[in-house]
Amino acid sequence: MKKLISAIATASLTVLGGTAAHAANYPEKPVTVIVPFVPGGSSDITARSVMPGMQKLLGQTFVAENKPGANSAIGAQALARSTPDGYTMMVGSIGTFAINEALYKELSYNPSKDFIYLTQAVRNPNILVAPPSFPPNTVAELVEYAKKNPDQISYASSGTGSSDHLSAILFRQRTGTTGVDVPYRGGAAAIADLLGAQVNVSFQNLGAVQKHVQAGKLKALAITGSERSPDLPDVPTLGEAGVKDMVVYSWQGFAVPKGTPAPIVKTLSESLRTSLRDPGVTKTLNGLGFEVVANTPEEFAKFQQEEVARWKKVIKDGGIELQ
Repeated sequence: MKKLISAIATASLTVLGGTAAHAANYPEKPVTVIVPFVPGGSSDITARSVMPGMQKLLGQTFVAENKPGANSAIGAQALARSTPDGYTMMVGSIGTFAINEALYKELSYNPSKDFIYLTQAVRNPNILVAPPSFPPNTVAELVEYAKKNPDQISYASSGTGSSDHLSAILFRQRTGTTGVDVPYRGGAAAIADLLGAQVNVSFQNLGAVQKHVQAGKLKALAITGSERSPDLPDVPTLGEAGVKDMVVYSWQGFAVPKGTPAPIVKTLSESLRTSLRDPGVTKTLNGLGFEVVANTPEEFAKFQQEEVARWKKVIKDGGIELQ
């Protein structure tokens, strides 16, 4: 029995020693960064913005791999099933890491159990916009109009379960109003119909419609952030407009599969945060409407759980459910 215990202990120490050596020499080969969306979107831009800095800091190549489909579930499942050795990581959105868990009855991955969170990279508020021809010009006027015309206001979104869709649901819950959701396959199509006055209002991502607001092609009623946007200083927050407890941000963050060694998690998180805080990277991301967050793994994990709980309640109260 003593020989068996000794053998097991020796084997355990060998494994631990190998893991420590692997972590100490990390990275020894290229690192894949899964992007669970098509090229050109927010997650893709976030990944490609930080990769050059990480390559410089860690001396290895970082390669973006787009795996779109199933509202980011295909890419997220690939990460969950990958070897937890630090050579596969992923950038995902609020949908990937929070909303999907509440939205789908059956999901091929579990955001709260399958990942270790590295950092919340960036965030971006939504903005409540409407065509210039739509009568209400303020949030108060919109609420009054909605109460006088129940189920008549159309809310465009980039798809069921998107942050703009759920922002509309939450807005109606907070204001005691009703409306009709009009989901599109992506934000571009929703914005096109807004510009054509085919739909009434939408909570679009700030960066996606800012130029249209500045050009007068859309009017902005309020922003969902905790503060006004410096680029649109005349647009009030929803809190200022009288809608309480409705601060909403769309966000992007990085994660690795559960089981990734702690030293590697530390290395990746620190290099990510350093890259995000590079003045050139920050300037580029700010120019696209993003605010750099770059928080710690512990802070991001706590935030992720708060977001899951929040959107579960919104989705449940709104009676939204996808198979």
